[in-house]
Amino acid sequence: MASSAPFLPGETHRFRKTVGESDVYLFAGITGDLSPNHVDEAAMARTPFGGRIAHGALIVGYMSACSTMACEGRRSGPFGTPVSIGYDRIRFIAPVRIGDTIEVTYVLDGFDSDRRRSTASVTVTNQSGDTVAVATHLMAWVED
Repeated sequence: MASSAPFLPGETHRFRKTVGESDVYLFAGITGDLSPNHVDEAAMARTPFGGRIAHGALIVGYMSACSTMACEGRRSGPFGTPVSIGYDRIRFIAPVRIGDTIEVTYVLDGFDSDRRRSTASVTVTNQSGDTVAVATHLMAWVED
């Protein structure tokens, strides 16, 4: 009997990376977001953050990398091609500092076969195990 979803609910994927200074500067250059929050160490050292922090959108990019990993081997299958349609309820709980090692945990939650959509819970933690970001990822499965 064929499965009614492209995955088993609860299936989990992880992506781990140390956020380097080059990541932040390249992202700032690509996006044009040169906020002192991200590129001015002296200014940020005088704030409660104690130094520069990574862009929230960069952290969402790491979430996307993990969702890509979750979709490997599922392209053009019986459920169609998975395509991101957005992230809901994105929250940046704590700052991600240059040099932090983050881990994205991506848990496939459910699949609506009538709408051909799936949801996943996304949690990002740092090297201390503190949650730094959360989101819900929505995916459409486009019929081939």
